[in-house]
Amino acid sequence: MTAARRLKIGLSACFSHADPTRSFFSGKTLQYVEQSIAHWLMSSGAMVVMVPCPTGSTQRGDVTYAHYAQWLDGLVLHGGADVWPGSYGETPLEEKWSGDRLRDDYDKALVTAFEALGKPVFGICRGLQLLNVAYGGTLYQDIGTQVPDAFVHRDADTYDLNFHSVDIVPGTKLSALYPGVERARVNSIHHQAIKDLSPEFEAEAYSATDGIVEAIRRKDPAKSYIAALQWHPEFHKSGSDTIDDGAVLKDFLTAVAAAKSRALA
Repeated sequence: MTAARRLKIGLSACFSHADPTRSFFSGKTLQYVEQSIAHWLMSSGAMVVMVPCPTGSTQRGDVTYAHYAQWLDGLVLHGGADVWPGSYGETPLEEKWSGDRLRDDYDKALVTAFEALGKPVFGICRGLQLLNVAYGGTLYQDIGTQVPDAFVHRDADTYDLNFHSVDIVPGTKLSALYPGVERARVNSIHHQAIKDLSPEFEAEAYSATDGIVEAIRRKDPAKSYIAALQWHPEFHKSGSDTIDDGAVLKDFLTAVAAAKSRALA
């Protein structure tokens, strides 16, 4: 397949803000992607482009979010820093949960630009949380503090090898992607989670032990595609006993291809 025919997927950037204690680029903001998510998307044959934050300049010719949305075929929001509680009308319960307000604004602007053109959006971990907040939902700032007897959803020692089971909601699109599968095993690398689900979405999977929302999808099929997972599909190992995330990736890219075809028609 030629490069011109391959789907082009925009991948949101993680931010590492200027830090005087850092041994390199101490006074600079770094924007980067974790390579596993890029490799997971590329495994389908799609081309992946990190979308850097525009300069914000009003000078003629400056690149905007809209320009990226016009050029790319779909958007993936990947993991990273906490969501700023102010994004959903709360103050941080602790300073360490203040999140990254600048990245929130960046991610929401990306979503707005891609949705305006009817281009599919897929979220992973923080991406799920950001999408829920962007459409009017709220979050638990810290599961361990706010959800009694919850599973330990983030373990620094085991990191991406921290697993639990999720129950897939019957009758949902996610259930249709995994016929006959009612419960699956996934990784868990988060300490924030959906508290109040946005009315824009339906929950497609819940943590089996504590009911934390693990997958969401836009309710209205007439609107552009938005879906998200709380787990990290890119960290699941091939041949392991975790859920095969290939079906989820195919579903997203099928929606991307369909939206591209409609735009070209």
